[in-house]
Amino acid sequence: MVQIDTTTTLERFRRFLISSTCKSFIPEGYLRDPEVFPEKEGEFGSIYVEAADKVTLKKIREITFINAKGILGIIYVSKSGNTRLKWRQVRGYVGKVSGEASTNSLVNLIMARVLTKEDAEGMMRGLAEPKGQAQRAIEEAEQSADEPGLTSSTSEIQDWEENHHKVEDV
Repeated sequence: MVQIDTTTTLERFRRFLISSTCKSFIPEGYLRDPEVFPEKEGEFGSIYVEAADKVTLKKIREITFINAKGILGIIYVSKSGNTRLKWRQVRGYVGKVSGEASTNSLVNLIMARVLTKEDAEGMMRGLAEPKGQAQRAIEEAEQSADEPGLTSSTSEIQDWEENHHKVEDV
């Protein structure tokens, strides 16, 4: 496991949640709506969104899609239980992500631009697992980032942030 302690936007963490849980079946309209988040309860993995206002939209498989406003925090536990992350609002739509992440989650964090490749490499130097497996995770994330779909360029994310929310420096 890798200790995570970084700052990111709510949208980037939302993209991480989607890529980790429901990328293959989220409706296109939900994917593009910055107020739609996945939630999940259960014995194997969970996502809880703490928000001032939440409305249930639709349940698909084990994921309940919600429309949430005024998000204060998000708690994510992977199916395996190896990843446990929290996003806590710091100011506006910027928050702090902390917890532990598996190699697979590290890939999704890179794809969602929560972490940079350099951040991940630095964090993985402390891993007990073989370096080859960690390096493969980084290479997989780089290859996946070039594929169409969930990932967005930095300019697309910045455009979204400028048009939807004012992001203040932390």
